[in-house]
Amino acid sequence: MPEIAEVETVRNTLKNMILNKKIESVNVLYPKMIESNSKEFEKNLIGKKIIDIKRIGKWLIFDLEDYYLLSHLRMEGKFFVKKHDEEINKHEHVIITFTDNYDLRYHDTRKFGRMNLIKKEELENTEAIKKQGIEPLSKNLTKEYIYNKIHKKNLPIKTILLDQSIISGLGNIYADEVLFAAKINPLKKGSEISLNECDEIRKSSKKIIEKAIECGGTTIKSYTSSLGVTGRFQIYLTVHKKEGEPCLVCKTPIVRIKVGGRSTYYCPKCQK
Repeated sequence: MPEIAEVETVRNTLKNMILNKKIESVNVLYPKMIESNSKEFEKNLIGKKIIDIKRIGKWLIFDLEDYYLLSHLRMEGKFFVKKHDEEINKHEHVIITFTDNYDLRYHDTRKFGRMNLIKKEELENTEAIKKQGIEPLSKNLTKEYIYNKIHKKNLPIKTILLDQSIISGLGNIYADEVLFAAKINPLKKGSEISLNECDEIRKSSKKIIEKAIECGGTTIKSYTSSLGVTGRFQIYLTVHKKEGEPCLVCKTPIVRIKVGGRSTYYCPKCQK
């Protein structure tokens, strides 16, 4: 699943490719992907110009003057920019055509991605945006904030880190990496995490996400080189997808377990 670093990479890449382009037509081939009425979605996009692309958590926010187009890539969503006369791939479900005869195409093999078109003044009251927590790079992500959010929770800390209402943008890959860097066992309950450990989570989250964005994200099965961008952070992964490999610190084999239904990788010695 694309996480905060991958979505930020898509945002920056798209900004270099489609800003200030005017929309000539829209073709929604899979209406269930649109959270609002798909016909109204098509109609209200025509004639609009993309003047900016923002991001909140894992949501891309296309600024269309008086509207925002919200897009969540979910498991395997990707955007491609193609010439309009190129054949439409069977997994391309939303086609936005610009007046220069290029398309912005949303590609999603699993059809889990979602889009919504809202008026600008509605953004803060949109449920998906309202429930986003603080991002790893924000100065508002303090050890006290994390502690206050988790110290009454009896869930595993790995599960808590995947809760977007607490730290926005972390997913399965970076949660594993953050916990290894912080030397915290993924099964440890939120209620057992100390204030100092919360500070390690804060520092590790910032450091890892900064590096991941610098590298263009992590390229594994669910995030590949859409838009001609291939992430390089996978060469810096310490535990994720490293089952059976020696820990980089103590040489103990990395273990894979399930936490909340998600594959979780950790070092049983460094993360006791």
